Amino acid sequence: MSKTFNERINETKAKITQLENHKKQLIQKQKVEERKLRTRRLIERGAIVESMISDAENMTNEEFKTYIMRYLPAKPASENQPIPQREPDSLA
Repeated sequence: MSKTFNERINETKAKITQLENHKKQLIQKQKVEERKLRTRRLIERGAIVESMISDAENMTNEEFKTYIMRYLPAKPASENQPIPQREPDSLA
């Protein structure tokens, strides 16, 4: 027996709803992954900066910020010097 147009329309609407929900889930997973990568990058870069400043672990956040603002140039890095390019990974 053939389905009526209304049945086919309702089934299509249900599929659309499922796909929209799946899209939302994928977008949410992507945001979570991006946040994890950003958090990792911030932690790593913060550790690098902290390792270059003597006694940084004993500074308050405000003291640390003041130190950074005082001794780092205010210009973007691209204006100070070129950013080194990565070497392509060799497959050897």
